[in-house]
Amino acid sequence: MARLLADLLIRWRWIACVGALVMVVLASTGVFHLGFSNDYRIFFSKANPQLLAFENLQNTYTKSDNVLFVITPKDGQVFTRRTLEAVRWLSDKDRAWQIPYSIRVDSVTNFQNTYAQGDDLVVEDLVPDPSTLDDAALARIRHIAVNEPLLVNRLISPDASTTGVNVIVQLPGIHPEKEVPEVVSYSRRLADQLRAKYPELEVHMTGVVLLNNAFSEMAMRDMKTLIPVMFLVIILMLVVLLRSVAATFVTVLVIFLSIITAMGVAGWLGIKITPPMASAPTMIMTLAVANSVHFLVTFLQKVRVGESQRDAMQESLRINLQPILITSVTTAIGFLSMNFSDAPPFRDLGNVVALGVVASFLYSLMLVPAMMLLIPIRQKKVAAHTAPVMDALANLVVHRYKLILWVMALLVVGLASFLPRNQLNDEFVKYFDQRVAFRVDTDYTTDHLTGLYSISYSLGAGESGGISNPAYLRKLDEFARWYRAQPEVKHVSSLSDTMKRLNMNLHGDDPAWYRLPDSRELAAQYLLLYEMSLPYGLDLNNQINVDKSASKLDVSLESLSSDQTIALEARAQHWLKTHAPASMQVHGASPSIMFSHIGKRNIHSMLIGTTIALVLISFILIFALRSFRIGLISIIPNLVPAAMAFGLWGLLVGQVGLALSIVTGMTLGIIVDDTVHFLSKYLRARREEGYTPEAAVRYAFHTVGTALWTTSVVLMAGFLVLVYSPFELNSGMGLLTAITIGFALLADFLLLPTLLIALDKT
Repeated sequence: MARLLADLLIRWRWIACVGALVMVVLASTGVFHLGFSNDYRIFFSKANPQLLAFENLQNTYTKSDNVLFVITPKDGQVFTRRTLEAVRWLSDKDRAWQIPYSIRVDSVTNFQNTYAQGDDLVVEDLVPDPSTLDDAALARIRHIAVNEPLLVNRLISPDASTTGVNVIVQLPGIHPEKEVPEVVSYSRRLADQLRAKYPELEVHMTGVVLLNNAFSEMAMRDMKTLIPVMFLVIILMLVVLLRSVAATFVTVLVIFLSIITAMGVAGWLGIKITPPMASAPTMIMTLAVANSVHFLVTFLQKVRVGESQRDAMQESLRINLQPILITSVTTAIGFLSMNFSDAPPFRDLGNVVALGVVASFLYSLMLVPAMMLLIPIRQKKVAAHTAPVMDALANLVVHRYKLILWVMALLVVGLASFLPRNQLNDEFVKYFDQRVAFRVDTDYTTDHLTGLYSISYSLGAGESGGISNPAYLRKLDEFARWYRAQPEVKHVSSLSDTMKRLNMNLHGDDPAWYRLPDSRELAAQYLLLYEMSLPYGLDLNNQINVDKSASKLDVSLESLSSDQTIALEARAQHWLKTHAPASMQVHGASPSIMFSHIGKRNIHSMLIGTTIALVLISFILIFALRSFRIGLISIIPNLVPAAMAFGLWGLLVGQVGLALSIVTGMTLGIIVDDTVHFLSKYLRARREEGYTPEAAVRYAFHTVGTALWTTSVVLMAGFLVLVYSPFELNSGMGLLTAITIGFALLADFLLLPTLLIALDKT
């Protein structure tokens, strides 16, 4: 069958070429439909329970998507006329309020300060006009701000050296790929204007909108930098390893067409480019090399020993067609197993790379024969023994197979023993490295003002208007005080603090009355009076729901890992279960909670996907190799590399996050490639030539060893290029995948042949 297909491919090679070009044209038009996604919610499936809880919270209260300007005067004093003038300037209706889709601006200058004036409640900006303030007034304002629970560690640091202007935006969501950059672009221009007008100020920017934008910027940055670098690396490596400009050109052509096809189909399917998806072209680039290289290495070996190009290509197709088909199918299955991921961008990545793998297989068959027969190859008659390094390695493995088997077994067991040291942990801000402005500014904000990590609770009162119930307010205040006592917490915003301040104001600003009202009627009157006095845009919709049956409690956190966030929320749940009524027993919701849970959910779902992929691949190998025993033996070198890689990771790093949770499924199909090619040559020698296991191992090393080495080195180089991505999900995934491929080559060169010699005795 393989010989017949080889004959047909050569005979009808020009028709195959035309068919390939038609495929490319049809698929490539989909590239124009590709768009970028810049919403962190893309990492969560629509059925994700943490996402559903967060969206319910967002729909109940004012949305929390924000841009936070963090301002630090060089003299370290916020409460000076000059700095307060700058904060007031930024908070003005002609500045921050003009940011597209903004619905609220909060700062120390427009904070709605309350105080008593006779029997009246006065509600006004804390800093109406900075230029009119004397030193005594500045000192009074400073005292109010640093002692106000709603401000300190939120919009003013305890030492009054840093302040913030927080802008809430409500994105329409109609064209999110345009809306987020529009907000960020305007905000950056505003920050630049502030720096120019007040050069003595240091200005940083963070917030959820900046987080969203960072995701899309990373996707574009990776595509602009990593893909050209990878193309250059592959071209240089192919020239060195293949020693043929023509073969290198044909391989690069197959790579380019495979990428265009996969990305074009992705466009037709409506898949958006996300940071994980941005690495798809680089992955396709590395994987597409393997198919062409196996054809070309065999072809060039035979041409260089004097065979005609047509005969050499026919024989190369005959002996490589089946293993390349098997490896393409198994690689595609490995990437398709990523559909079990709970994070949609990784599903998209798996599907697009699987498309690229299939496309590269088809183009290798349809283009390589025609192109290589068209281009004259210099024939240089040399001895048939043209793989001295591989032959030397084969002799070593055959003569010392027992020792090598024991050494490999000890190495595998030794590295695998460190697997338990890996902890499933993540910090979503650290998805970006220090080259990304968002990461730098967010770290600065956490160190000097407040945290981007947060947890929010919609705490029900059990009835309409129930938030004025003193019993409810007491429990709310107890919960807020409990949270403030936790070491991970920077700030807690609670309605109970507002109610205590109003109670004090309406008792002549007597500090002794800074406590919750004892009467529900009084509390309701205070709240109504306060709400009626608030200006437009600074109401309490961000804290209470429409029928006043629930209020929101916001907790700002230090930079925490996913384990720490989950542990803190678990302690909060225990407190609520022990001390709060049923109406207040709700789970916290926020992006921090969502990202903390996604890694664990993803690894559990990927374990199922990887297991199914392994079973499918094992059945394919047993069927294709026509040997139950060899099929079972092949499972060992297919499983060992991932165990070794994660063991080494546990020894050196010890933390597995969202991206690394998909590496086993992703690499499974890649690892199988080398195993299949080695076994196909081994079985050919055993069945067609009647060789002994030892001689068959030598034959496999001699015929396919160079190709395995070449493809593995190129694959490792390709994934190592991802290490230079400033997006940690891509860089960590690239590094661990490269390590896994390296261990796969080691297993196929040292473990697999020794197992065959030891176990294949019939």
